[in-house]
Amino acid sequence: MGRRKKEIGTSDLFEGTGEPPPKRSAKSAKSPTTKSFEQDLWEAADQMRAHMDAAEYKHVVLGLIFLKYLSDRFYEQKAKLEKTPGALPDDRDEYAADNVFWVPSEARWEGIQANSRQPDIGNRIDAAMIAIERENPVRLKGKLTKDYGRPTLDKTVLGGVVDLVSNINLAGENQDLLGKVYEYFLGKFAAAEGKLGGQFYTPSCIVRLLVEMIEPLKGRVYDPCCGSGGMFVSSDRFVLAHGGNLKDLSVYGQESNPTTWRLAAMNLAIRGIEADLGRNYADSFHDDQHKDLKADFILANPPFNISEWGGERLKEDSRWKYGLPPEGNANYAWLQHMIHHLSPGGMAGIVLANGSMSSNQSNEGNIRQKLIEADLVDCMVALPGQLFSTTMIPACLWFLTRSKTKANQRARSGETLFLDARKLGTMIDRTQRILTDEDIKKIADTYHAWRGTNPQTYEDVAGFCKSAKREEIGKHGFVLTPGRYVGAEAVEDDGEPFGEKMQRLVTQLYSQFDESAKLEQQIKANLENLNWKAKP
Repeated sequence: MGRRKKEIGTSDLFEGTGEPPPKRSAKSAKSPTTKSFEQDLWEAADQMRAHMDAAEYKHVVLGLIFLKYLSDRFYEQKAKLEKTPGALPDDRDEYAADNVFWVPSEARWEGIQANSRQPDIGNRIDAAMIAIERENPVRLKGKLTKDYGRPTLDKTVLGGVVDLVSNINLAGENQDLLGKVYEYFLGKFAAAEGKLGGQFYTPSCIVRLLVEMIEPLKGRVYDPCCGSGGMFVSSDRFVLAHGGNLKDLSVYGQESNPTTWRLAAMNLAIRGIEADLGRNYADSFHDDQHKDLKADFILANPPFNISEWGGERLKEDSRWKYGLPPEGNANYAWLQHMIHHLSPGGMAGIVLANGSMSSNQSNEGNIRQKLIEADLVDCMVALPGQLFSTTMIPACLWFLTRSKTKANQRARSGETLFLDARKLGTMIDRTQRILTDEDIKKIADTYHAWRGTNPQTYEDVAGFCKSAKREEIGKHGFVLTPGRYVGAEAVEDDGEPFGEKMQRLVTQLYSQFDESAKLEQQIKANLENLNWKAKP
């Protein structure tokens, strides 16, 4: 018998070459003690996902987290009332006064946990959801998941998830923990579901950038494709961070996917955000639940480039003021739908595919020209790639406004700001990029300096930002791609003559070729010593 081939790693190949093996990433080297609570919960629960796909598992887990949260908050309030002289622990109003949902006895978590291993656990959870909706109809009627008892859901797996969730205390100071767990799970599910995940989740750094740009402190906020409600959560965080009053913000949303609509209701409820998500789940194009709404702020990440949106049934729709959008792509239908719902002084921040900035097919170029001529396009931002785990389609941000000359702002009539942020962002693993706090601040500060809403002085920066007048945009065929306007980044002259620099670089390159050849031969020799040879 020949020599046994051993298992080899990267370090074996680089042995004796003088080159260190590639370092493990921080992610792979992370010790269990550095894991976050959300990661521990995900990894434990993820073992059970072998029995169901991500889309199904998502609603099982998030629904249970929501139910546990309601119970924990209820128990906490009840304990506080029992210690308060004159308080009535069994009076529903005592709970509503502190924005705590009333949880009837049959829906309380202690009963769910005690029966987690019973074959009827699914039916018990469904009964709990029904009871909570019945007792809290205004905010929760028809919005909770109630199919835990279905035969296809393994009750042993379900009981295991109940036991996992039972280990979380979601009351009191841990209310923000619930939000972190919820947000973390939404992001993980988006990645697990791949492309479909984008139906309910927008990367948090993009949401934060949109909010920092349009600053929704007071007024009506609207999202016609709200997914799980991340835009609203971030808007509320912005208000609190800037010392505002949450009561000054009214939230309106709509979502066509029934399970995602329920996710949004639960996500907002756990944050204490009161929102009008419409009578039911519905398509914003064909069943607009907020027909008369004129929003002060619109934040949206509509699905990119959807072809089957029913445009052939809406050819005479009054929303198409700037032109009939193509039946094969809804991008310009979304833009005009949001403009239709924008108040006279309102602002909109919208995520769209890059193609929306330059496409001339099926009337899109004509619509874009009319939007520019109507002075609606305030700012365009080209985003870096790999921000979305759910799609590789490059994305951009459109910022629209009906008024570029509001009080306390620099007059920018007939101008549009172009920001090329493609070089920003940091890779957090091999496939995923995020915008850092510094990136978000750089983009937002530049925008606000241009608008005159902060004390900084705006200046064009080659390769990053340019304020272009309507005439210049027209010379570019009304294409809105920032790269056409910002130009190339200025490179500082190091004083080295070109001929000398070129000779130095060529010499360096040939030296690296020699080193590469030596390394290649050494690795081949190591492979042969391990009895691994290329087949002839």
